[in-house]
Amino acid sequence: MKSNVEQLRAFAAWMGLVCLGLLPVSSISAQEPKLRATLKGHTGVVVGLAFSPDGKTLASASYDGTLKSWDMTTGKERATLGEYEGCLGYVAFSPDGKTLATGAIGSPIPFPDLGDVRLWDISTGKLQTILKRNTDTLLTGAAGQDVHSVAFSPDGRTLATMNGDVTLWDLTTNKERTTLTGHTKEDMATSEGVFPVMSVAFSPDGRTLAAAGHDSTVKVWDVATARRSTLSGHTHAVYSVSFSPDGKTLASASGDKTVRLWDLTTNQELATLRGHAESVTSVAFSPDGKIVASASFDKTVRLWDVATGREQVTLKGNPAVWSVVFSPDGRMLASAGGSSVNAPGELTVWDIATDK
Repeated sequence: MKSNVEQLRAFAAWMGLVCLGLLPVSSISAQEPKLRATLKGHTGVVVGLAFSPDGKTLASASYDGTLKSWDMTTGKERATLGEYEGCLGYVAFSPDGKTLATGAIGSPIPFPDLGDVRLWDISTGKLQTILKRNTDTLLTGAAGQDVHSVAFSPDGRTLATMNGDVTLWDLTTNKERTTLTGHTKEDMATSEGVFPVMSVAFSPDGRTLAAAGHDSTVKVWDVATARRSTLSGHTHAVYSVSFSPDGKTLASASGDKTVRLWDLTTNQELATLRGHAESVTSVAFSPDGKIVASASFDKTVRLWDVATGREQVTLKGNPAVWSVVFSPDGRMLASAGGSSVNAPGELTVWDIATDK
């Protein structure tokens, strides 16, 4: 059995060190989801995915340095929105669907703009704005300037980005508003790797922000007061977080091969979902809050019943899976990954069977 350190090294290699060298009130039925489309075009592993608010467009970010948009009606590529010198990581749509935010998480060669966040105009495919972080405030280390996650607040006025700490940007001025410290000195002393914070997400009401970290914990902040809580229970680095639609529950995915559900009223663990054979890299709630989807290096996507904690469906046949996301109406599920960093990335879209 691999040690936590060995698992982390493998994950870190994928996450950039290698690169450095809406169906309301419905639920998924027992019928297995059907393959809708396999989207091809990326020449490197696909790390980030995001559906537009209307569900008509899927955006993908890849280690090949490209950001692509896909038409979900035809399954065809709509556009390639620029090319980065580095490996693209995560991507997010603004709530109005007009803007895409993304950033690089590594580069074969050092370059000064690695920590920038870029905002793209969907209608024109052109670059809108570049958000430049004050590098004096960044954590030091191999990934201190990389952008490992981006998330818009529900009102679209704030963008949260992860560059070691969590930075909140005022999108009316495109200026840094505040920095939420992801790790104290004590946290850093016990951290398992070089990436302090891996994933960030806003609650549906925008009042709470959660971040997954390499110290095996999840940090939860009150956005207005910056008061922080810590959710402890994972035994390996946490890679992804997702809020339930009502904002009362948080799901987290970890290198300990589990998904955990947390009660945000009490900050207590509700359930541990076990079944994956390798690190769980991504987690997402369905729009009705009844299902949690998880992606893993074990080449599967699993769907879990939130009420019972039981696995409902296992989708197999994919390479190592990096990201999973539901469409806003809950009718589609998209997953992405790749067999290796430099192999063509794979994007799969499933039609989710539903009970009327």
